[in-house]
Amino acid sequence: MSTTARASLKFSRSNEFRKTLNARVDGYFDDTGHSRRDLPHHFLKIFVIFSWFVGSYLLLVFAPLPVFGKVLAAISLGFAGAGMGFSVMHDAGHGAASSKPWVNRVLFCSLEILGGSSFLWNVKHNMVHHTYANVDGHDDDIDMGFLGRLAPEQRHLPFHRAQHFYIWFLYGLLVLKWHLIDDFRMLLKGRIGERKIPAMKPSDIAIFVGGKIFFISYAFVIPTLIFGFLPVFAFYMIASFVQGVTMATVFQLAHCVEEADFPAAPEEHRFDHDWATHQVLTTVDFAQNSRFINWYVGGLNFQIEHHLFPRISHMHYPALAPLVRQTCEEFGLPYHVQPGFGHALRSHFRWLRRMGRPTAPSMATAG
Repeated sequence: MSTTARASLKFSRSNEFRKTLNARVDGYFDDTGHSRRDLPHHFLKIFVIFSWFVGSYLLLVFAPLPVFGKVLAAISLGFAGAGMGFSVMHDAGHGAASSKPWVNRVLFCSLEILGGSSFLWNVKHNMVHHTYANVDGHDDDIDMGFLGRLAPEQRHLPFHRAQHFYIWFLYGLLVLKWHLIDDFRMLLKGRIGERKIPAMKPSDIAIFVGGKIFFISYAFVIPTLIFGFLPVFAFYMIASFVQGVTMATVFQLAHCVEEADFPAAPEEHRFDHDWATHQVLTTVDFAQNSRFINWYVGGLNFQIEHHLFPRISHMHYPALAPLVRQTCEEFGLPYHVQPGFGHALRSHFRWLRRMGRPTAPSMATAG
């Protein structure tokens, strides 16, 4: 990584776009009287997803199902785990589920149920990705190491020519890598991208250690006592593969597509554009009119709105999208939307294929 990539990046202080947009969103809530958080239908959704996850687990471990039934339960558990990440953990981690910090904290710990770390996710996702989206060397979400090339500034290797085919398998291994490697590696390195990981408080350590013990206990120890290790590991791989492919694909459709910008880190360490403009340039919405997708992915198909207003419940994003689009048009900014999930998926496939070619670094906005 270059010195530029390690240096702290700043954004332009110009904020007319953000001020105008914030005023319009504030006006929406003033006019409608809606609460930005603490929505009853959001908590109902959380209950449904938790029930789906717990029910799938109980069927998989304790129900007298044939092997085929166990496979279906494992697949269901994988989709439920991804849904918990999208609609429970994600909003709560941003403080968007409730106006009460303790409620968000409790719901954020659903990531511990999935085997992750809410402490590290807060640094990796909230602090790093939401600040430096699509900036190589800063946004850890676009760093696959030597296994894949997601950004024009990244090094090309000959086998990347096939990445638009093999990368889906790697997406499936994301959760396995997450459980066994990533959290521990980040703590040992002490950094995520260019961001130093802050010191963990005693409560953070307790949640981290307790979460790992809880996950290992229900995911491996208890079922192994019943079935033995090999069958348990086989069904774990099915569930984690489904969860990994689902989560990785949804997150990639918002950033690693043809319509998104990948600004190079400027030599002077300051972008000419402001933070809000950066989020619009590097983010793409998809399938805005699909009620099912919007429900399941927790509003992540309204990724532009999420990046601009991460502390507002995703249940409001469909209503905020026209305001964001209007303001972008008035300020001459692109507002990219893929009409459907399939359109976004094909755009991601084409981007992977393009990045698999030995092209020169992008001339994308560097400042």
